[in-house]
Amino acid sequence: MPNLCRQFASVLIFGTLFTASGAACAEPAVPAVKLLRDRPADERPQLMLLGAPHFANHGLDVLNAQVPDVLEPARQRQIEGVVAALARFNPTKVVVEWDAARQDKLDERYNAYRAGTYQLSRSELDQVAIRLAARLGHARVHAVDWNKMPPGRIVDFDYTQSAPRVGQQARLDAIRDKSRMKQVNALLASEPVQDWLVHYNQPEQLEKSNRNYFDYVMLGEPGANWVGNWYARNLKIFANLVRLADSPGDRLLVVYGQSHVFPLQQYAAQSGAFTVVSPLPYLR
Repeated sequence: MPNLCRQFASVLIFGTLFTASGAACAEPAVPAVKLLRDRPADERPQLMLLGAPHFANHGLDVLNAQVPDVLEPARQRQIEGVVAALARFNPTKVVVEWDAARQDKLDERYNAYRAGTYQLSRSELDQVAIRLAARLGHARVHAVDWNKMPPGRIVDFDYTQSAPRVGQQARLDAIRDKSRMKQVNALLASEPVQDWLVHYNQPEQLEKSNRNYFDYVMLGEPGANWVGNWYARNLKIFANLVRLADSPGDRLLVVYGQSHVFPLQQYAAQSGAFTVVSPLPYLR
């Protein structure tokens, strides 16, 4: 849209009334917004990202860990210890992998738990995040997830169909090889919950998890499209985190599936939006 004030000034200039019109037309004020890249380090909220296996075994990932029943009494005591350890970070907001557009449903669940009318499910959202927020007396648990269909046709993202066409069926089979989970499943079966989380949040484990996505890129154009949407999803989650951290004194503790942690850490640090805090010193 053209600048009407500038157009008006031009007309008056040709009509010899340029002095008065020039004074009347000023440039619009630019909002005082500090870009993320310009945030001084001491003005950045703190962000702790806790990567976790999906305690409820939802089976929605390409490879799924076999998590023991976390409702068993021994596991419940271990989780209480984890929550007590994380509480030492004293987060101002607890954040979870839940659709941001359904915050009202999460509020209902959290309020029911605090009222004693909701029994926690096996989900890490319930077992860790809701317990922690309630322990700290928070008014709510915050949802920041986005996980909708990307624009385009499903076939444009279906790497299972493109892999054999580009001679990458063997790579796809290797990606799907469930034997890759044997070591993780053995750890989950034999070690306490705190040790699960220490393992999942080691820098080398986060890097290893992220490297998996580069094999999908080799499965033809749909593989690259699928990975691109994965990173776009995490960018949308990141933007929700930035909106949520509205004070330099905020300390966000985010409970999410482990695969999200590496890209979210990168976005948080590289953007200058946050100071990233490791959960490992608290878990140990």
